[in-house]
Amino acid sequence: MILLFLFTCLNIRINLCFPNILSLKTLELDGHFDFDQVHHAARDFGNIFQLLPLAVLHPKSVSDIAITVKYIWEMGTSSELTVAARGHGHSLQGQAQAHRGVVISMESLKYPEMRIYPGKSPYVDVSGGELWINILHETLKHGLAPKSWTDYLHLTVGGTLSNAGVSGQAFQHGPQISNVHQLEVVTGKGDVVNCSKEENEDLFHSVLGGLGQFGIITRARISLESAPAIVKWIRVLYSDFAMFTRDQEWLISAENTFDYIEGFVIINRTGLLNNWRSSFNPQDPAQAGQFKSDGRTLFCLELAKYFNPDETEMANQEVEILLGQLNYISSTLFQSEVTYVEFLDRVHISEVKLRSKGLWEVPHPWLNLLIPKSKIHTFAKQVFGNILTQTSNGPVLIYPVNKSKWDNRTSVVIPEEEEVFYLVAFLSSAIPSSTGNDGLDHILTQNKRILEFCETAHLGVKQYLPHYTTQEEWRAHFGTRWEVFAQRKSVYDPLAILSPGQRIFKKANSIIHLSSS
Repeated sequence: MILLFLFTCLNIRINLCFPNILSLKTLELDGHFDFDQVHHAARDFGNIFQLLPLAVLHPKSVSDIAITVKYIWEMGTSSELTVAARGHGHSLQGQAQAHRGVVISMESLKYPEMRIYPGKSPYVDVSGGELWINILHETLKHGLAPKSWTDYLHLTVGGTLSNAGVSGQAFQHGPQISNVHQLEVVTGKGDVVNCSKEENEDLFHSVLGGLGQFGIITRARISLESAPAIVKWIRVLYSDFAMFTRDQEWLISAENTFDYIEGFVIINRTGLLNNWRSSFNPQDPAQAGQFKSDGRTLFCLELAKYFNPDETEMANQEVEILLGQLNYISSTLFQSEVTYVEFLDRVHISEVKLRSKGLWEVPHPWLNLLIPKSKIHTFAKQVFGNILTQTSNGPVLIYPVNKSKWDNRTSVVIPEEEEVFYLVAFLSSAIPSSTGNDGLDHILTQNKRILEFCETAHLGVKQYLPHYTTQEEWRAHFGTRWEVFAQRKSVYDPLAILSPGQRIFKKANSIIHLSSS
């Protein structure tokens, strides 16, 4: 009886998958499908969920993607196949995975080739699978660069634009989705559509920050500006959270200010300066060397001023004036001058070090929150004072941005009522098999406590890079914008073929099995 049951289950699985494999093999493509080497597509940077796809598509052209999606669309609900676009694999919760579906390896898409258009309003046309670090290197050859970045540049264009793309420049230029002129998108019906603010406007705004729900970004036209050569990189410490936030908020509103403004939290760390100042020269070596954290919670303000060699004197004067109006602990001023590329690609240096120690490909149970300005002190008092007893195994970022730099027509969800809100990011790395404070279970429990506090205290917090498991939770996340989001889904991906790993919509007649490692 048991053998019969096992044989029946095996037979059902073969019948479910085998016709799909055969049918996909009939498609005439420039690229190719891989049905054997698919395990890498069931992993991501989060390293928590593992959903095995049926096939991985390595496209050579946009038509490869369109043909595949259209074919699955035309199969209708008789097929359980879904499609996920995978960039450099830096999703956190399996968002770019497709259980028993097709994962599209966007980095295989080499067309269109990157083209840079200098002039009065410069821009660059790039493939959705292009890495931002490559865009930086190529645009710099023309003395240009994108305006807005993420802290880590080894991410694909399509990946960050499907979320928002936020870093310390966002207060001034907005997120990356605020600096896009045009997109080419493959919808859930397999249609290839060009869209912008002037053409197919609804699709354009739907896709930006749309979590991959409305289309696969195959090309993007990104705004550029003149690139600086040098960065004055500064860090200072605060022990008073009110002063820390007051200075941050003043800096993002000042007319002449820094070009990059971020902050991070350091909780219960001794020997502090040996860690965070390693790439800096203290302004006052004698005083800085004597500074002790004494186990206090400290707040680091990180700043950058961009300039060219002929502007050095003026840049130094501007920095001195700005620093003179801040209230940091005077003995903790650290400054360094680096190239623009070194500054923007700074996280990659940490990646190399962590990889060498085997600490990169570990679970990353990150939690990213957008918090209204009026609630940030309530949040900090409880979270940094009670829930977090020590800094987690990874940085805790905190910095304000201006809502006016975000376009509310896009799909991204931000706190609605206030002009300024904070990004707070808990970028934890878990040590495999650990049962201590650096273990996955402990960090997940800690994240849950933070979210429960935000809800019970009615802080109006929204998740960035959101992760939910039920549609009810997604409805709450989108709030009044849910109806628009769902209506857009019914227009551009009515069968819910795209991005099943987000767990927002479920394809009819398909069964999604979630497995966590």
